[in-house]
Amino acid sequence: MTAGVANEIVYPGPDGKPMAENTKQHRWIVLLVSNLEALFRHAADVFVGGDLLWLPVLGEPGVAHAPDVFVVFGRPRGDRTSYKQWEEAGVPMTVVFEIWSPSNDADERMDKRDFYDDHGVEEYYAYDPQKNTLMIFLRGSETLRRIYKVEGFVSPRLGIRFDMSGPEMAVIGPDGRRFQTLAQAADERETLTALTRKVLAGQATPEEALELQRLLGGPTP
Repeated sequence: MTAGVANEIVYPGPDGKPMAENTKQHRWIVLLVSNLEALFRHAADVFVGGDLLWLPVLGEPGVAHAPDVFVVFGRPRGDRTSYKQWEEAGVPMTVVFEIWSPSNDADERMDKRDFYDDHGVEEYYAYDPQKNTLMIFLRGSETLRRIYKVEGFVSPRLGIRFDMSGPEMAVIGPDGRRFQTLAQAADERETLTALTRKVLAGQATPEEALELQRLLGGPTP
């Protein structure tokens, strides 16, 4: 393909589909994006985002998918209207999450897995919050291979752990702290402030002092 022809192609931006079809799916997408952004906030070469159209092939605008959540290692943070891989030093998305909704049928799920397999994703996680099931795929020598031991699995790239023992999945960060919603994080900050004031004033109970240690991430007896 000549440069002139390539320049005439109109590449789509957003895929035209809603980011989420229900509040549970939306909550999980926001939870993962916000916590992964916080996890890699000091890394200038890690790009975290969600619902952004990924175009892996120059000249083929129809070859595209918009992952619910993604992490790209080796690319800078910053705003984009789409992820055109040829403009990103040829770097594919590294880790991808899909959060299923009831309308995602088996064919659509297979199509997405095949797309991520074909275009170089290293880790692919598909979570169904309605059924609380997680499917994990890691790239082997050539292709994505399913990992069946899900409980307690630690992402090689992200360092996060998946706990499937409760009524819904818990994602545990490398620091041992559970991923939180923004509201939960705000509540924790308020509790931390109140406990710190009580400890400094000498008014905290032993239980409150232990809770402060836990919130600060310090050792507890």
